[in-house]
Amino acid sequence: MWGPLGATALGLYLEKLAGYLLPASVLEQASVRRIAALLPIALLAAIVAVQTVGSGRGVALDARIPGLAVAVVLLSRRANFLVTVVGAAATTAIVRHLGWMA
Repeated sequence: MWGPLGATALGLYLEKLAGYLLPASVLEQASVRRIAALLPIALLAAIVAVQTVGSGRGVALDARIPGLAVAVVLLSRRANFLVTVVGAAATTAIVRHLGWMA
């Protein structure tokens, strides 16, 4: 357990150090700025995907899928964050209560 944790800590430290050592001209390039802007979105999407369909080492298609679908629809319609969370949670709860996709 400590090996991967130490390797991750070292990798993150080296990444931060590289940010300080790179010249400003490299960091100000349009492609680097575009990647830096899109990277958090990709990471968040990956976390949502893993938490939605992940089940141990397998894939679980259960009541979380309709909840995520409702969240996507609400966010695409620019709904408030609280409305989106409550709508997704309510959808998931209703689907579980009705026994669909158990």
